[in-house]
Amino acid sequence: MLLARAGYRVLMVERAAFPRDTLSTLYIHQPGVAALARWGVLPEVVGTGAPALDNVRFTHGDIRLDGCSWAAEGQRAAYAPRRHLLDPILARAAVAAGVEFRENCPVSDLVFEDDRVVGVRLGAGGQGAVERAALVVGADGMRSTVAAKAGVPAVVEDPTLTCAYYSYWSGLEPGFRLFETPGHWVGTVPTNDGATLVAGYLPQDQFHSVRGDALNALLANVEKTAPELREEMAGGARLERVHGTGDQRNYFRQATGPGWVLIGDAGHHKDSITARGITDGFYQAQLLADCIGDGLHEPGRLAAALEAFAAQRLEALEPEYRATLKTARLAPPAHHLDLLRTIAGNAELTDRYFSTLSGVCPIDEFVTPELLDLMEETEMKGLTA
Repeated sequence: MLLARAGYRVLMVERAAFPRDTLSTLYIHQPGVAALARWGVLPEVVGTGAPALDNVRFTHGDIRLDGCSWAAEGQRAAYAPRRHLLDPILARAAVAAGVEFRENCPVSDLVFEDDRVVGVRLGAGGQGAVERAALVVGADGMRSTVAAKAGVPAVVEDPTLTCAYYSYWSGLEPGFRLFETPGHWVGTVPTNDGATLVAGYLPQDQFHSVRGDALNALLANVEKTAPELREEMAGGARLERVHGTGDQRNYFRQATGPGWVLIGDAGHHKDSITARGITDGFYQAQLLADCIGDGLHEPGRLAAALEAFAAQRLEALEPEYRATLKTARLAPPAHHLDLLRTIAGNAELTDRYFSTLSGVCPIDEFVTPELLDLMEETEMKGLTA
């Protein structure tokens, strides 16, 4: 969409057909919502009936935070539309911008001239037509065909930490809620038609036992982590089968090479526990289009643009990647719990904390001298007591 709006001829191929659903926690943080607004598609997303999520409640034992991220470009609410609604909206916007869109059209191989990618071969079995392009953008997910065919290495890689399972319930209290106990994590995400996604996270080493009875594992996780939510679920109704995965890889792949670039999960994936995938994908799309500018057909400028994209992607996303890995270990250190206790009664600090989770407040700007003073004061009170 963005490249077509810049005046380029764009072919977008999709191996499946719309509308369809996909494995996703749905949540779009405020910077992602700001991107939708900037691109002119937010009204259609809101029109699906997905509720505005302008409050977050986080519970860990006796610690409870209630607040909301700061606004991003004027957008204070998050949204979590079902993917079978969101994805066609984005595809239609691309087509309206001039993109040629082919569904049921998988990429089977890349076409090379020497070491440069100059196009793709379409269709299953490697017998389809060849389409040539100045740039092949692989936005094809964690199991990216473009990455595999180009032999793209990981430049950052960490072990898988959690397995995640979710389904949808009706009759739950509205609201975006997060619950944590050591070894367990649960979240609720309101979405379309009065449904709420309920997701549970467990350590990766439990995957093989969990996958055989995912529903009961999810229910047991909720009972352990958020018993009040389990009561709500018992009074509601499950709307779908349980979805989930133990394959939550953590990596940055090399972002680009001669004639190709990776964005979204194809280039960078992390545990879904912080629900950053869609928002980060939008960020990368905008960054790539901005870096390319009007230089797509000038080889030297394009090479420099892709190098800039790679460097800025890593610089922007690695801090939250590291923060996500800490959360996905499901073992918050004592000093982190002390921090949460300190800010729990302070609305301004609570919103600031949630702003780091959304990406509006850079992580390295969260801890201020005032916060350190408050933590020291809280610790002294505890020692005196």
